Amino acid sequence: MTEKEMQIQQKKELQQAGEPTKQEKFYVPAVDIFETAEAVHVLAEMPGVAKDGVQVQLEEGTLTIRGDIAQRPPEGETVLLREFEPGGYLRKFSVAETIDQERIEAKMADGVLTLVLPKVEPAKPRRIEVKGL
Repeated sequence: MTEKEMQIQQKKELQQAGEPTKQEKFYVPAVDIFETAEAVHVLAEMPGVAKDGVQVQLEEGTLTIRGDIAQRPPEGETVLLREFEPGGYLRKFSVAETIDQERIEAKMADGVLTLVLPKVEPAKPRRIEVKGL
């Protein structure tokens, strides 16, 4: 492995616009996005987030993914070193008109959220019957 391959990637904190009313930290999850003829696939890495801690919302053409980590204090243990900062994950995407918004699917497994955004089927040519009065 080269030195570049072994570099540690730090969590990138989300910079929110406006004044927060709650002191919560959010991080930007790393994503891979790829496309097939039928759909766009989004893989978002959210380590420590359980299935019930994920929220996926689509509103006015914006797809929002949020992952909350359940904070569990260690029982009977004294923390000697803590490098995991508490906080959740938040990321937003604009959804193109070519996506069938009614058929979007989401699955969470092993800290990775997988979204499948199916494409709209193109209109098929058809003959239109002309009727008289």
